[in-house]
Amino acid sequence: MKKRIVAVMLSAIMAVVPMAVSASAAETETETAAAETEGASEAESETEKKVDLTGLTMGVQLGTTGDLSVTDEYGDDAVERYNKGFEAVQALVQGKIDAVVIDELPAEEFVKSVEGLKILESAYSQEDYAICFSKENTELADKVNEAIKELKEEGIFDQIANSYIGDTAGENYYESPEDVDRSNGTLTMATNAEFPPYEYYESDEITGLDIDFAQAICDKLGMELEVEDMAFDSIIPAVNSGKADMGVAGMTVTPDREKEVLFSDSYYSSKQVIIVKDDFEE
Repeated sequence: MKKRIVAVMLSAIMAVVPMAVSASAAETETETAAAETEGASEAESETEKKVDLTGLTMGVQLGTTGDLSVTDEYGDDAVERYNKGFEAVQALVQGKIDAVVIDELPAEEFVKSVEGLKILESAYSQEDYAICFSKENTELADKVNEAIKELKEEGIFDQIANSYIGDTAGENYYESPEDVDRSNGTLTMATNAEFPPYEYYESDEITGLDIDFAQAICDKLGMELEVEDMAFDSIIPAVNSGKADMGVAGMTVTPDREKEVLFSDSYYSSKQVIIVKDDFEE
């Protein structure tokens, strides 16, 4: 496979034991209260940091978490939808919209490649990525969850992630073992190859973090991997219709999606961020 460039005294006499226990309990209560206060403060801080986008027109990729969350918070009139994330970025550059809400890593790639743009420091929201299956396909979901667990325990997932993200991007890409028995058939993966570094085209080949991760899962399951590129909002229908066995596309677990599909254990945590022009003032 062609490779590419693309982060945890107890010592007192019996006469004073009750006092010691009482003091310990008081200390515990104090520590708990302090922890709760700190947690609340952090939550409040995150809320305070969130940018108010009221009155702006925001570009999103159709059917993505950015689309769903921005529409829910600001209403349909505040949203312009595009089939590809880069189309939203182009619209921002052209002045057709005021901001783009999209996942962090693709946002970083877009800002690197397009002059005059920046990412706001305050994240729009946090999210967890997982693989989706039809609700009837529990057997495959269980097998994939076991493979995910093994890949994380063995450090292979970290290797894959680090080959696309951070200071070691472009190094130590995943390679399938040569002796894999692939007699268990073919696993068809639905994706949207417009989402670097998770999935994207290099020449005519679909590559990226999710692709290598899916390949490593197939290596564990003794299966061939087949990748089908489609619009993001077609992935869940493809999985539910049987056109694809699973959807892997930097897909965020949301309550609405959980009504439609079965999700694997989370394999990566990210966040939605806001791309704006350099002269945007918070």
